Amino acid sequence: MFGLPAISGLVRPFLLTFLALALLVPVAPSAPLAQDNPSGLPLPRFVSTRSSPINVRVGPGTRYEIAWNFLVPGVPVEIIQEFDTWRKIRDSEGDEGWVHQSLLVGTRIGYATPLLANGEVEMRANPSEGAPLRARLASGVKVTISACNGEWCQVSAGQPHERASYNGWVRQAELWGVYPDEDFD
Repeated sequence: MFGLPAISGLVRPFLLTFLALALLVPVAPSAPLAQDNPSGLPLPRFVSTRSSPINVRVGPGTRYEIAWNFLVPGVPVEIIQEFDTWRKIRDSEGDEGWVHQSLLVGTRIGYATPLLANGEVEMRANPSEGAPLRARLASGVKVTISACNGEWCQVSAGQPHERASYNGWVRQAELWGVYPDEDFD
C-alpha cells in the first residue's frame, strides 16, 4: 500500500494514521520578512548615522571598496537590506551602499522637503493647519523627529542647547525620513 516496503502489521496502521493526521494539521504561516532579517526588524526602515567619518562600501564587508563617506554624524538614511552585521542603506539622494550596523542608530532624523519648488516647510505649534506658525524651514533643513501621527510629525530643528532651536509640528508629507501614513511616538 502506497509503495511502503515490508512494514510490520502494527506499524503500518500507525504510520498511515500519522500521515493522515499530518495532512489535517494546519501549516503555520511563514514568518514575516522582518524575522528573516538578522536584526529581526522590518525593512525598509529609517535610521541615522551614529558618528563620523563613516565609510559607505559597495558590498557588505571591509574588503569591499569605499563608495563614499559620511563626514558628519546624524545623517538620515534608509535601511533597505541586511546581511549579517551589515546594512544596505539609501540616502536622501537615492545613493546606496553598505555600512556596519554599529555605525547606525535608531534616532529618527529627517530633512525638510517642501511640496512646492523653492518653497518652505511650515512648522506649527500643534498638528493643525490653523495652529500658530513657529518657524519656516528651508528645503534640506535637518530635523529630529520624535513622533508622527500619520499626517503630522513632531520635530525639532537646530541644536537643543542653542537659542535658535525650534520645536513644533510639520506635515509628514514634507519630510524625508518618514514613510507616508507612518505612526510612531
